[in-house]
Amino acid sequence: MGNCHTELTSNCSFMEEKTKVALVCQPLDNINPSFRNSIAVWGCEVAQRLSRSCEVTLYAKGHLRKKVEYNDEVDYRFVTDFPDRVLLNLFKLFSPLCDAKRPFFSSKLNYFGYILQVALDLKRRQCDIVHIVNFSQFVPIIRALNPSIKIVLHMQCEWLIQLDKDMIEKRLTKTDMIIGCSEYITSGIRKHFPQFADRCQTVFNGADVEHFTVQSKTKDLHANGFKRLLFVGRVSPEKGLHILLDAFEKVIEQYPQTRLEIVGPPWQVRREYIVALTDDDKVSRLASFYESSNGGYLEQLQERLSPRIAEQVIFSGQVPHLQLINHYRDVDIFIHPSVWADPFPLSVLEAMAMGIPVVATQAGGLLESVENGKTGLLVEPGDADALAAAILCILADDDLSESMGKAARERALKLFSWERVAENLMSQYQTLMKNE
Repeated sequence: MGNCHTELTSNCSFMEEKTKVALVCQPLDNINPSFRNSIAVWGCEVAQRLSRSCEVTLYAKGHLRKKVEYNDEVDYRFVTDFPDRVLLNLFKLFSPLCDAKRPFFSSKLNYFGYILQVALDLKRRQCDIVHIVNFSQFVPIIRALNPSIKIVLHMQCEWLIQLDKDMIEKRLTKTDMIIGCSEYITSGIRKHFPQFADRCQTVFNGADVEHFTVQSKTKDLHANGFKRLLFVGRVSPEKGLHILLDAFEKVIEQYPQTRLEIVGPPWQVRREYIVALTDDDKVSRLASFYESSNGGYLEQLQERLSPRIAEQVIFSGQVPHLQLINHYRDVDIFIHPSVWADPFPLSVLEAMAMGIPVVATQAGGLLESVENGKTGLLVEPGDADALAAAILCILADDDLSESMGKAARERALKLFSWERVAENLMSQYQTLMKNE
C-alpha cells in the first residue's frame, strides 16, 4: 500500500500547481457514511485518495455539513435538489408519454437546478477537471459555463448505448474522456460510438482491502454442517434474488442447516432505468415484478418463501457500509445472482477481499472481477438449477473453497484496491492535462 501511495503522489508531480479536480456525485446518491450506496462509496473513497496530491472538491446532494465529519482533505460541497424534486414529481405525470429511448431522466431538465449550481461553482473555482457519473445531460450544461474545463464522463451503467443515439452523440462531443467501470461498459461505448473510441478508458471499481480483509473463522461455527451464504446489494429485481431463493430451495435439500442472509436496502430501481431500456428477454421479463399487486420486490420475495426455507432466509436490510464486514465474516460463499449485465458491483470485490469464494452470473463486468474456476464460479443468468449446482459444488469441497478464497483475496489485492483505482484514474487525468 505504501508503494501505491508514493506512486499516486508522483503521478501528480507533473503539475507545478495542484490540479483542481471536481467529482460530481449523482443527485440520487447519499454520501452520509451510514447510507452510502456503491457509487457514493466510489466517489468518497477515490476523492480521499486523490486529495493527497490534488485539490479535490466533491459535490453531492444535501445541505452543508461540517467537514470534520468525513475526516479527510476533500472539500465537500452540498447542493440542494429541492426544486428538482418538485419538477420531477410534476413530470412523473407525463413520463408514460415519453419515448423509451428519451425518458425524462435523460432530459436536460432532469436535475437541471442541481447541475446548474455545480456548474456555476466550478466556474467560480476555476477547476481543471470535472468528473461526472452517469448523467450525460450534465455535460452540455457544465461545458456552456466552463468552456476550458476537462470533462470526464464516468459510466457505471449502459445508458450511453441504450438511450437515443443522436442525443447521446451530441453530448459526447463535449466530453474530453469517457470512462467505463469495466471493459464490458467501455467496449460497448467504443463499438456504439467509434468516433469517440480514443476517448474511452476503463477504470475498475474497487474495495477497501485493508478494512475488508481475511478474518479468523469461528472455530465451532461449522459444527453440525452449518453453512452460511450471503448476498449484499440493493433488493431490486435485476439483482436476481428471486432466482437465488429458488436455488436455495435446492441447496437445503443437501445442506439443511444452511442459512442465507440478504443484506441491502429495499430500493427497487425505477423500471425506466434498466428494464424499459433492455433488449435482453430475461431482463424484460422482470417487468412482471413492477406490475404485481403484491407490493414491492421485497414483499414479493417474502411471499415467495416456502415454509421450508422461511426461517433460514434472513433479510437484514440496509447496513452502514463499513459495518458490512460483520456480515461478510464466517461466510462460506458470496452469491451475486444478477439477471442483468451488472457493470462491476463493489460487493463482489469486498467479498473477494475477505477471501470468500464467489458464485455469480456470467454477464457484464462480473466476467472481469470473478475468475471462473479460480476465484469462484460463474453461471448463466436466470438459471436457478445452475446457480444451485455451483453453490453445492463449493459447499461439498472444502479444499476448493479454501483455494478459491485465497485466490480471490490475491486478485482483489492486485487489481481492485482503492489505491490501484486512484492510481489508474490519476494516470488518465495526467494524460488529459498533457493534451492541452
